[in-house]
Amino acid sequence: MNRSISLSQHVNASPEKVWAVISDIPGSAATLSGVESIQMVSEGPYGEGTRWKETRSMMGRRETVEMWVSQADPPRSTTVKALQGGADYTTRFTLEERDGGTDLGLTFGAEVLRPTIVSRLMLAVFGRMGMNLTRKALARDLAEIAAKAEQP
Repeated sequence: MNRSISLSQHVNASPEKVWAVISDIPGSAATLSGVESIQMVSEGPYGEGTRWKETRSMMGRRETVEMWVSQADPPRSTTVKALQGGADYTTRFTLEERDGGTDLGLTFGAEVLRPTIVSRLMLAVFGRMGMNLTRKALARDLAEIAAKAEQP
């Protein structure tokens, strides 16, 4: 049972500036309005294996999820993973230079591991609403990443 969302945003900044915003995990709570707090789990610069706990509020619920970088190819792409509530979440950012700026792409996927009859029913009833809310939150994240990268 897979669900996915793909979004893009043109950013009037170089891929290197956009990458600097995306890879600044400790600073993401200041950049992204949907992120309440970040707690680093690993040390060192952003790269494969970097881990942190991210707290967000959505639909009136506050949730903390441990996330990690599974792939990093600066300044072209990165993939972030999380396991939560029986689901495997993958977020992939791609950065492509275009028209003096950067096309920033985001693909988010959720796969329910070992779906039960109850989880299938919940996805059928609430899946579309949840994905619509997730799409809006991710679009806001992209706009806020762009705004930060475009600052002088």
